[in-house]
Amino acid sequence: RQILTEDAVTTQVDGVVYYRIHSAVSAVANITDVHSATFLLARTTLRNVLGTQSLTQLLAGREEIAHNIQATLDSATEHWGIKVVRVEIKGVRIPVSMQRAMAAEAEAAREARAKVVAAEGEMKASKALKQASMVLAESPAGLQLRYLQILTTLAAENNSTIVFPLPINILESLWQKNRGG
Repeated sequence: RQILTEDAVTTQVDGVVYYRIHSAVSAVANITDVHSATFLLARTTLRNVLGTQSLTQLLAGREEIAHNIQATLDSATEHWGIKVVRVEIKGVRIPVSMQRAMAAEAEAAREARAKVVAAEGEMKASKALKQASMVLAESPAGLQLRYLQILTTLAAENNSTIVFPLPINILESLWQKNRGG
């Protein structure tokens, strides 16, 4: 049966109602066609109950919804001599276009979460770099050692020529030693 959910999503819902006649006299005396009346009441109740649910509630709470429908039907058919034993919501289908739209929405939400995680990672990395720069600023020798360590790592990973720039203060001291000596 096609149902329009509370959040305006058209769904195709298949439901089954199991019932038994516990009083044949009441069934014959109170209603002309027990099976047809029970079917129509079940269909109407299904539409009314599911129309108050969102698609998410419908998909997540099918058993609870089925119990609510069963209780409603059972109280309505009791004076007919009918006992509703069980209600099952067998299948919920949504149109393909809605499935695509929901998939696109879910993908956009995942991408947004990934961007937030990446931004948080960048923020943590920048804080760590700031702390490292403060430590290295306190020790010029430590900065030189870190510089040499990076060059060693580069040389080990890439078998290529590395242009090694020397800080000006080292070149000046070498120049003065060669001139004066």
